[in-house]
Order: sequence, then structure tokens, then C-alpha cells
Amino acid sequence: MKHSKTKTSYYRRLYIAYLIDSGTNTVPAIREATGMPRRTAQDTILALSEIGIECEFVGATKAGMYKITSWSAIRKDWIKHNLQHIKDVLEYQ
Repeated sequence: MKHSKTKTSYYRRLYIAYLIDSGTNTVPAIREATGMPRRTAQDTILALSEIGIECEFVGATKAGMYKITSWSAIRKDWIKHNLQHIKDVLEYQ
């Protein structure tokens, strides 16, 4: 099944935010967990604010990590309970 770019973009942001909040919080770690290109991972992190998720970089440039500071209206437990579906949708890109 083919999914829209809007849906895959939204799910990608949810998934990245979930990974960051779960401890996979550096670009190399996100790339390893997802297989996505570095630039896609970076752009997705920067775009989290567009859906209301606040994310900040903590620490030194090369030794720092990302941290979710606010989920806004997003329900993190929904992501956790639908994680496999989100991954399935993203595999069809």
C-alpha cells in the first residue's frame, strides 16, 4: 500500500521524536536505528517543531545529544502503542 508524503513525513517525525525520547538521541544512533541518510535525520529533527514537538540539542557539538522538552498535543503513549504500524508505513516509502 502506498502512503502519502504527508503521512510518511508525519510518521517519520513521530518516530524520530520517539527514538530521541527513548535514548537513541544522536544523529549517528538515529541513522543506525533507521537506516535513513544523515541529512534526512537532521532535517527531520529540525522539523519536529512544525508539529509542536520541542527538541533541543544538549552538550558539545560532537559529544552532545538531542532531548525532547515538550510533546505539546502529541500523545507519546499513542506512538508507543502504534510503533509497529508507524514502522510498517515508513518501510513502504
